[in-house]
Amino acid sequence: MKKYLALLLALVMSLSLFACGKKEGDDNKDKDKTEYKVAMITDYGDITDQSFNQTTYEACKAFAEKNSIEFKYYKPAGDNTADRVAMIESAVEEGFNVIVMPGYAFGGAIVEAAPQHKDVKFIALDVAKGDLLEAGVAKAGESYDYNPDNWELEKYVDMSNVYCAIYQEELCGYMAGYAAVKLGYKNLGFLGGMAVPAVVRYGYGFVQGVDAAAAELKLTDVKVNYIYGGQFFGDADITAVMDTWYNGGTEVVFACGGGIYTSAVDAAKKVNGAKVIGVDVDQAGVIAKYAAGEGADQATIDGFKALTVTSAMKGLYPATFDTLTDVIVKGNWDNYKGKIQNLGLVSGDDPTLNYVQIPMESTQWKDGAFTQDNYKAMVKEMFDGTLTVSNDITKAAKDFATVITVDDQGKIKG
Repeated sequence: MKKYLALLLALVMSLSLFACGKKEGDDNKDKDKTEYKVAMITDYGDITDQSFNQTTYEACKAFAEKNSIEFKYYKPAGDNTADRVAMIESAVEEGFNVIVMPGYAFGGAIVEAAPQHKDVKFIALDVAKGDLLEAGVAKAGESYDYNPDNWELEKYVDMSNVYCAIYQEELCGYMAGYAAVKLGYKNLGFLGGMAVPAVVRYGYGFVQGVDAAAAELKLTDVKVNYIYGGQFFGDADITAVMDTWYNGGTEVVFACGGGIYTSAVDAAKKVNGAKVIGVDVDQAGVIAKYAAGEGADQATIDGFKALTVTSAMKGLYPATFDTLTDVIVKGNWDNYKGKIQNLGLVSGDDPTLNYVQIPMESTQWKDGAFTQDNYKAMVKEMFDGTLTVSNDITKAAKDFATVITVDDQGKIKG
């Protein structure tokens, strides 16, 4: 009996020790989990640009606050790869291990910095294969022909800890152009910032949408003035060109490129009935606030919301927020690393779910001309593949015109 009790006591003690050991192991396992810190590096803009940088910053900040994760943004001293790399180095030195970078300009920084920090996850928005190859091929001492299809990315760029998302801007550009003509505008303008791939895709999609709507309405007197400002902000010189356009009969200008919309708005305010089209995000509120002037009350601001016909939007916010959630919270980095994902339509039934769209709330819908139902039908055709939009940026804007006239005026600066 004593022997039995001794064995029983030994068994109980063993189980107790096992339980304690298991608990300690679980604690160690929790301690081994990666503690993420998210950093964002701005490109040549700032987090108050009311466009790309600001939207990305707000998405990162919202994600970090929701998930109690440390977040910080860095602004490079200059518009060059060396200064962007310097900010990446600063972020890494401070312990940030997820770095978000918005804009094509980060191609060179990724090529330089990513291979040096294998334990850091790099998430790049609007950085395409060509942006990476331009830097990677040059680093290898070769000459790049600016045709990414001719090159093997993995030979020149280490993507093992990099994820890039690009957008099908030509689709929402098309939507905006199509809507504008359907809503009755015949004299339109495209004011791009710099002629970088994303802006060019916006513009070429816009021209295709204008042309398609004009063809459906059997119009032959639709015209598009087409120009690049050569920079991503407005100034007196660009405003002067916009004055000439609006005074010459242009009714609506698609201002495509950061803060360059200010020049279009400054000119539009001087001409009765003149309009603008926003870009990247729903800019109706931003444009109204700028048009109303600093210190304006809400009633005055609201009065300027009619200035914006619509906006060609891409889902910068959801793409950033959702990717961070999937990578950090759900641990699905393996589904992203090494990839360049082209974000566009994900639903043919609900346009608000798509990564490229025009706003349901602020677009100036008109019964009998262009309604939300008309828009939904167009999106469904795009999603089903019965309506296609070219993303070929090797062509000229006028090459997409079949029934309209495109006056390509080159660029204002640079």
